[in-house]
Amino acid sequence: MSPLPPPGAPLQHYVSNAPFDPIATESMTAASSRIHLASQKQLMWWKFKQHRLALASGIFLLVVYLMILVIEFLAPYGLHTRNVDFIHSPPQPVHFFDKGEFVGPFVYGRTMQLDLDTLRRVYTDNPNDVQPIRFFCRGDSYRFWGIVQSDLHLVCPSQAGQMYLLGTDRLGRDVLSRILYGARISLTIGLLGIAISFVLGIVIGGLAGYWGGVFDLIVQRVIEVLQSLPSLPLWMALAAIMPVTWSPIVIYFGITVILGIIDWTGLARAVRSKLLALREEDYVQAAQLMGASTPRVIARHLVPGFMSHLIASATISIPGMILGETALSFLGLGLRPPITSWGILLTEAKSVSVIAFYPWLLFPIIPVVLVILAFNFLGDGLRDAADPYK
Repeated sequence: MSPLPPPGAPLQHYVSNAPFDPIATESMTAASSRIHLASQKQLMWWKFKQHRLALASGIFLLVVYLMILVIEFLAPYGLHTRNVDFIHSPPQPVHFFDKGEFVGPFVYGRTMQLDLDTLRRVYTDNPNDVQPIRFFCRGDSYRFWGIVQSDLHLVCPSQAGQMYLLGTDRLGRDVLSRILYGARISLTIGLLGIAISFVLGIVIGGLAGYWGGVFDLIVQRVIEVLQSLPSLPLWMALAAIMPVTWSPIVIYFGITVILGIIDWTGLARAVRSKLLALREEDYVQAAQLMGASTPRVIARHLVPGFMSHLIASATISIPGMILGETALSFLGLGLRPPITSWGILLTEAKSVSVIAFYPWLLFPIIPVVLVILAFNFLGDGLRDAADPYK
């Protein structure tokens, strides 16, 4: 034990040169240390994984959007391939066993007879005509993304056979192939529309929340007027403005712009409310004092503070745009043939008599419902993960 210094003598101080270890100051388990040292992105990912339905929905949407890149390869038939011998043919079930023996995936051939009393085509399976389904086969020719010529398909009917797993329409076209081709338009129109809506919502809402004053007052009155108008009649009015002489591609982009222009109001108000709360923070005032311009303050300091909220809002807004395109196309005011979307496919089932006799023409509504539900579940999961500390 070292002797005490005499009274009045200065105390000796010792400084350790070892690096400071914050974990050593308190005892933590490996699990608590992993959470304590995790970044906010890691915490958000762990919180998102706990929402199993949102995780499954995200995987489903990722697979669906990857599929639209290779639709020509996945579809068993071409978009406009017709078979006049199988008009309004009902779906063909897939079998694996024939007469007690395993054959593999196949469909039975069909014969058609015209019912003279009802003038309906009656199709009957022929159990003696086994038509195996081919995989990675040669079928209808197509131009992949309009560039590469090919005829390779994932699945094809047997040689000189037919395979209509979801039936055919009034022109003898395969419903399954047309649903796959329609996914490319219906799904991408939501992404393009939300991109336009995001630009308008962030710019207009951001300036209104950052500047305030007269500009904010004008923006809020404009938003109130747009939100007071019924959505469907407004869509119909704007869609009717487009000339019928426009090409289908121009109409596609026109519908996208319409959906984006109408949907920006809700996002603009959300951005405005966030900026009103964040613009008084110290780091924002410090950026202003350092001479940062208004666009830089909004883009570099304010928007990243609630980017997670914007992502969650986008996943909830995309379904509305998909439904908007479907509704406009169903009413004949949206996209027009030869462009194919889920809304255009549903125009085949407008009348009650068609639904009663050919209910498989309603199959395009199934992917619409699944995608809408998946986006809503994904939005719920992202909204919960946006605040991982709750």
